[in-house]
Amino acid sequence: FVFLNSLFQGKLDPVVGRQPQIERVVQILARRTKNNPCLIGEPGVGKTAIAEGLAQRIASGDVPETIEGKTVITLDMGLLVAGTKYRGEFEERLKKLMEEIRQSDDIILFIDEVHTLIGAGAAEGAIDAANILKPALARGELQCIGATTLDEYRKHIEKDPALERRFQPVKVPEPTVDEAIQILHGLRERYEIHHKLRYTDEALVAAAQLSHQYISDRFLPDKAIDLIDEAGSRVRLRHAQVPEEARELERQLRQITKEKNEAAGSHRDREIELRAEIAAVLAKGKEVNKAETEAGEEGGPTVTESDIQHIVSTWTGIPVEKVSSDESSRLLKMEQTLHTRVIGQDEAVKAISRAIRRARVGLKNPNRPIASFIFSGPTGVGKSELAKALAAYYFGSEEAMIRLDMSEFMERHTVSKLIGSPPGYVGYTEGGQLTEAVRRRPYTLVLFDEIEKAHPDVFNMMLQILEDGRLTDSKGRTVDFKNTLLIMTSNVGSSVIEKGGRRIGFDLDYDEKDSSYNRIKSLVTEELKQYFRPEFLNRLDEMIVFRQLTKLEVKEIADIMLKEVVVRLKDKEIELQVTERFKERVVDEGFDPSYGARPLRRAIMRLLEDSMAEKMLSREIKDGDSVIVDVDAEGSVVVLNGKNGSGDGFVAEEALEDPIPVL
Repeated sequence: FVFLNSLFQGKLDPVVGRQPQIERVVQILARRTKNNPCLIGEPGVGKTAIAEGLAQRIASGDVPETIEGKTVITLDMGLLVAGTKYRGEFEERLKKLMEEIRQSDDIILFIDEVHTLIGAGAAEGAIDAANILKPALARGELQCIGATTLDEYRKHIEKDPALERRFQPVKVPEPTVDEAIQILHGLRERYEIHHKLRYTDEALVAAAQLSHQYISDRFLPDKAIDLIDEAGSRVRLRHAQVPEEARELERQLRQITKEKNEAAGSHRDREIELRAEIAAVLAKGKEVNKAETEAGEEGGPTVTESDIQHIVSTWTGIPVEKVSSDESSRLLKMEQTLHTRVIGQDEAVKAISRAIRRARVGLKNPNRPIASFIFSGPTGVGKSELAKALAAYYFGSEEAMIRLDMSEFMERHTVSKLIGSPPGYVGYTEGGQLTEAVRRRPYTLVLFDEIEKAHPDVFNMMLQILEDGRLTDSKGRTVDFKNTLLIMTSNVGSSVIEKGGRRIGFDLDYDEKDSSYNRIKSLVTEELKQYFRPEFLNRLDEMIVFRQLTKLEVKEIADIMLKEVVVRLKDKEIELQVTERFKERVVDEGFDPSYGARPLRRAIMRLLEDSMAEKMLSREIKDGDSVIVDVDAEGSVVVLNGKNGSGDGFVAEEALEDPIPVL
């Protein structure tokens, strides 16, 4: 047993608020029969704290006469069952307990996790604790306060109507953010004493607000209390570390002491000098310690709003802290950096960069995802590549992106793969591909590749993600999408883009690129409206149309792809250079406006990688060689080994003309 009344003297945390629930518990306890309240609420909302609050009110005499002077005792079911080896031992213990409570007539039993009564002590031919307690609970001989979660109450107690009718449910809702702030103010002193520091008012407000906004799978006030507790621990440990100056003095002291011991006896003069040095170091150490103590007494360690933000970022991976100067410059130069990987497509890069900047400074709608885009355009123009570049640049790595190939969700039943199979079906315990990935990494980019290939039911499911930033999985858990960036790629409208927006009755002026692009965009938007439902498109932030690649842009992409080959060969200690003539040959063979940059990759594979592979296998090119790739007068690709000079009569100076610099 744990006597909660006696713990009131300084050990129990103060209970702030919750007066309606405590009044309701007192009201039920004052009944003649069935005077057993059962506190029902989500984990962490403060059910146990209400029982402690009742004990504090009884101890202070602030209760009606009917329960005045009573003692609240917690019952540990685990200890009650422990050691009962033979049939009848558990029942005997429980009967003795009930008789003791009946005789004393001033005990209120508090059973946390009251659903554990069902099945406790049950064995073959025996009855469990719930059935033993039922008669006493109904007659009012035993006053009991239970506490359990909504799920456990529904799963265990509601299934036993005879037990359920003996308990009077008291709903314990999650407190609001303002109520949570008041609770934190009430607990502040206890945590300041424990951690030996101070909490600012801003830190307590931030703990309640940030935990409510970013930690969606837990409940107030528990998650806010955990935040201030861990922030206090972090700040305390940071200040408890020995200053660098003191550590350096300790090292000096150990070194001098070692020299003194070696010089003892044989070098009397040196020993005297070392003793003086030790005294000087010790005196300096006292000064350092005194300065640290005075600094601690003047201000002392303090938990601020930034400390709370740091803990939230550590828990969730979401950047909550204020934007640093380095990050500011990175965000302002975002377009420039993304263009090193994605050539052209200015509109798409600008739209993505604007969305990230809005989210990072806190101007985005807190109840919706960071942004949601649909990228439309022909194949191979950089739709998926832009998503990868953004994931690598801002979210840390390309692996930070959740990629879903929507061609895998063409059938109606495949929708369950996203949120998990319903109960009774194979894979129910595994969760959904989308919901589980976002639960583990709430701050991420989600790419729905080739969205038009998905079944229409997938779009219905995505409506609540786009509008409210949330999705409920097959287990009833709500997954938060408010810190995800949603990108959908589509080839719808690619035929319009290939034709340059021409339609019967229209004659575009190709010198006016902007007007041409706007015309193409409006036609593609019309095609998207015919393919997707209005309620789906209306929830998107922007529909971005990707242009076809020009030959000049394909040449820039060729530079990027060739540098990737250079890097791969450098790992094998082979230095590669290619001439401008070879680059032109690659672009000529790899340029196809209908297929974008993908034919370019095939051209590099055929013209460069295949030739290099043959030379490496035949040992004509070995580790440490320098290789130049050129095109001769007949148009054939020539691979030259620069170290041994084998060029079959090819002039090396011509080959070295404007090579790609080695990375």
